[in-house]
Amino acid sequence: MTFQKVDIDDISINTIRVLAADVVNKANSGHPGKSSFELRLGAPMGLAPVAHILFTRFFNANPKHSEWFNRDRFVLSNGHGCALQYILLHLLGYKLSLDDLKQFRQLDSLTPGHPEHGHTDGIEVTTGPLGQGFSNAVGLAIAQAHLGAVYNKPGFDLITNHTYVFLGDGCLMEGVTSEAASLAGHLQLAPGLDISIDGDTAVAFTEIVEERFRAYNWHVLHVDDGDQDLQGIYNAIEKAKQVKDKPTIIRLRTIIGYGSKQQGTHGIHGSPLKPDDTEQMKAKFGFDPKGTFQVPEATYAFYADVAKRGVKSESEWEALLASYETKYPREHAELTRRIRGELPNGWEKTLPVYKPSDAATASRKLSEIVLTKISTVLPDLLGGSADLTGSNLTRVKEAEDFQPPSTKLGSYKGTYIRYGVREHGMGAIMNGLAAYGGIIPFGGTFLNFVSYAAGAVRLSALSGHQVLWIATHDSIGLGEDGPTHQPIETIAHLRAIPKLVVWRPADGNETSASYLVALNSKKTASVLCLSRQNLPNLEGSTIERASRGGYVLREVPAGTENLTIVSTGSEVSIAVEAANVLEKEGFKVRVASLPSWEVFDAQDTKYRLSVLRSGAPIVSFEALSTLGWANNLVWTFSVHRLLIKKSIKNTDSLLLVRAFPPYLQCMYVFNVTSPSPDVAELGKKIITFYKNKGGEVVSPLVKAI
Repeated sequence: MTFQKVDIDDISINTIRVLAADVVNKANSGHPGKSSFELRLGAPMGLAPVAHILFTRFFNANPKHSEWFNRDRFVLSNGHGCALQYILLHLLGYKLSLDDLKQFRQLDSLTPGHPEHGHTDGIEVTTGPLGQGFSNAVGLAIAQAHLGAVYNKPGFDLITNHTYVFLGDGCLMEGVTSEAASLAGHLQLAPGLDISIDGDTAVAFTEIVEERFRAYNWHVLHVDDGDQDLQGIYNAIEKAKQVKDKPTIIRLRTIIGYGSKQQGTHGIHGSPLKPDDTEQMKAKFGFDPKGTFQVPEATYAFYADVAKRGVKSESEWEALLASYETKYPREHAELTRRIRGELPNGWEKTLPVYKPSDAATASRKLSEIVLTKISTVLPDLLGGSADLTGSNLTRVKEAEDFQPPSTKLGSYKGTYIRYGVREHGMGAIMNGLAAYGGIIPFGGTFLNFVSYAAGAVRLSALSGHQVLWIATHDSIGLGEDGPTHQPIETIAHLRAIPKLVVWRPADGNETSASYLVALNSKKTASVLCLSRQNLPNLEGSTIERASRGGYVLREVPAGTENLTIVSTGSEVSIAVEAANVLEKEGFKVRVASLPSWEVFDAQDTKYRLSVLRSGAPIVSFEALSTLGWANNLVWTFSVHRLLIKKSIKNTDSLLLVRAFPPYLQCMYVFNVTSPSPDVAELGKKIITFYKNKGGEVVSPLVKAI
């Protein structure tokens, strides 16, 4: 195809430019232009030409049905330039009015300061933290390659969409971008496209980014005049689409703030244009200098025709899908189920069920058993590990690796991704996989190294992406690796992230329950914190009970208890042993397991009070930091508390912390193994304190508000 320029191109590009100025000026904040070096493109004014060409000549989507599955995906990785994306969505006819543009960055508007998935029609992923959007796009491209390989048949190319990304120098400085770009190049992902501009960031960023991307196995193209060379922009995108064996990045040079008196300077970065500058710019581009939010009818008409192209494309796709059903009924049923986001009927029957007599097993191994069972009925799962497959136990034996067919290491049909040592990239890529649809991604690493991916984990939660983190080696119980690998504070951080569900299962049934809830929660990111050491299967645990997030594992008649011990994960069995010790001394002790605080907190008040009931003191027991337990409990016993205590009393204790021996000795050092004299002794002290104090003991769940 060749580029055919029409008069409306210039009018439409200038419409975008002046609208961008008005949108930002009205909000009195934002970025009408953005400074840049190699590969940067944040500015709505500077990016107007490339955005116009991309969306009017190439982009294939239906604004009237923004969730059409085979639509092209667009990601604005440098999300601070979101005024550009909002303007394009408005012109194309998405559910975004001119009044919505006028409410840019205002309370309850559909045009927030950075694009938010699930909030604004047409936004594929949440961007803002730089580099995340680029990495999400790698996930989107993996999803397209995988689903296309699985479901496309001769004469039935159902999954053929392209992924387009705008990013800037800030995105390229972030390490997560390097991780994702490196993996994308190895996987030979195409179609994929990234477009950028130049500027001056020489104080901190002087590398030759093009050479870096060539080393990553990317195809690199140039457009030297991104402000006016529409032919060059068109040719570069067209050429990029023809590259089938690697992703493409286009280096696009523009003048920052093109059309402003301050064009080409940093004066235009981060602040609205001055009134006189706005007026002269509008006059230069053929608009009324005093008018605001002006959109010529010809521009609306041109973009309406573009939208009709998308409607036609979806209609043709639906017809192809109907024919596909006739020839491939099984594949059609499976694909359409996945597109709807539904799980197969009865899938949960594959979850393993355990008895107390079953052998003690590490919960990381229990997780592997679950994955092995459910993978036979859930093709939706696409998982991997950040170079710890043998430790995380995330790869089932029958799995094929997701690899370029040319490598002979696997194929794009494969369901296991070798992420390499790229935890942050893995997290951001999983967000893209989830955003694409039809895929439930999971990724494994040590719990401690989820900290490397904290930015992506937070966006998983805020975006409502169904992502599963398989986080093994979850406490001091991992042993010899020492304090650098012992995440006593990591779970407290994860529990603090809004909308993130954290699981720490105590045995086989609780592990199955964590998968049951996580896989049924379509808008929830989950972290499964799993042990390296073996855990006994507990009397009283069931999948159904654990699925409520918390339940009473060891009960005594109501009103007779002296103490309730609440625990999670590997410490629950130790809490049960401590209760047995106290029982021999005449005390009545309940034990509650709380594998997921967030799921437990979502239960009704009556149920929660039945678990953490009034009448006796409640103590928590976890080989982690105490942070957070005060929300639900009175007393806490943890490694964190003992570290502080021992450090004060014994200067040699710090040496013990720094030179941990095998895990059983670690547990003995802190008295968090069975039998546990500290737990039992602490329990007796608490019982005695409340007995001497007298009066009613009220559950911490009973609050004024």
